Amino acid sequence: MIKVLFVCLGNICRSPAAEGFFRREAKRRRLEDRVAIDSAAIGAWHVGEPPDRRAQSACLRRGVDIASQRARRIAPSDADAFDYIVAMDSAILEALASELPAGRAETKLLLDYATPPGRDVPDPYYGTADDFELMLDLVEEGVEALVSEIERRL
Repeated sequence: MIKVLFVCLGNICRSPAAEGFFRREAKRRRLEDRVAIDSAAIGAWHVGEPPDRRAQSACLRRGVDIASQRARRIAPSDADAFDYIVAMDSAILEALASELPAGRAETKLLLDYATPPGRDVPDPYYGTADDFELMLDLVEEGVEALVSEIERRL
């Protein structure tokens, strides 16, 4: 079983979207029984809340329902509980380095798995509907590349 954790600032936009799209792609490739997926936040502002309604709507337009997810904050145990901890942007990646102890998880940006690597998935929270669409374009690109890597590993 390969375990993947997606992390963003509040766990209400980017990381729930990545979790939802990863679930869909894993199911499409018949890997759902070989992967475990979760998402979390660096901050605790939204713990227990569902994803942002704009993120839910944007995901639904692409056939992914994230409404049942609830925000949670990262925990020190995540460093050893997951094989991949995937940050949505470089600030989150830096925060993970200071928030989590050293563990077995490979910690990278989502778009490090795509080409070109090293790009951020911008936070759409204070943006427009177009910003949510751009976020989803990048999330889908990164998720497809990550699932391909995991598929090769399995």
